[in-house]
Amino acid sequence: MILFPAIDLKDGQCVRLKLGEMSEATVFNDDPAAQALEFQSQGFEYLHMVDLNGAFAGKPVNGAAVDAILGAITMPCQLGGGIRDLATIETWLTKGIARVILGTVAVRDPDLVREACKKFPGQVAVGIDAKGGMVAVEGWAETSNLTAIDLAKQFEDAGVSAIIYTDIDRDGILAGLNLPATIKLARAVKIPVIASGGLASMDDIKALTKPDCAILEGAISGRALYDGRIDRAEALALLKTI
Repeated sequence: MILFPAIDLKDGQCVRLKLGEMSEATVFNDDPAAQALEFQSQGFEYLHMVDLNGAFAGKPVNGAAVDAILGAITMPCQLGGGIRDLATIETWLTKGIARVILGTVAVRDPDLVREACKKFPGQVAVGIDAKGGMVAVEGWAETSNLTAIDLAKQFEDAGVSAIIYTDIDRDGILAGLNLPATIKLARAVKIPVIASGGLASMDDIKALTKPDCAILEGAISGRALYDGRIDRAEALALLKTI
């Protein structure tokens, strides 16, 4: 199982939000490339990145920071936030992003997701962010009338490489992963699912080692890594056994 360290980019800095609110951002590092290199040196094998400004703007905003990260590390990276068309997808993949994450556009234009999966096989993931059980879009500013499972099933045979499922109600507040909802989603589709939002402590890491969680591809951790609430070496060692 993969433990993805998260770098959320706002105004060129590495931050964490509280419940998805841009006004509730805590800056953890003003050098995202150095942070990415630190994660790599600690043994992490896959980086998760989000262009937060881009998610609201509907287009890439923190490109310079992403470019710096790509230039600093060798581990693969997945990136979401403001990726709404094929040209942007191709640009990021050409620059070295291993996998793009499509969120808002998956709700607004599911045909584009299918087209992207055909054109870039294995390099397109879908980000499903849920608030009160319903899918949220536009940087979590709007809630749709779709459930996470409804949306995921639309892409069952599209060739999506993974679904990143985030419980917004837990994100950034260290409330613990919503494993029941995440596992329910993973059982409803054939697409690999990654848990995100709320990972708080080693208890969450240990919960991921239980048999029910073997269905998951991995989990994303942000604030708990920055705050030192997780023993990184121990967490990586535990999850490598799964």
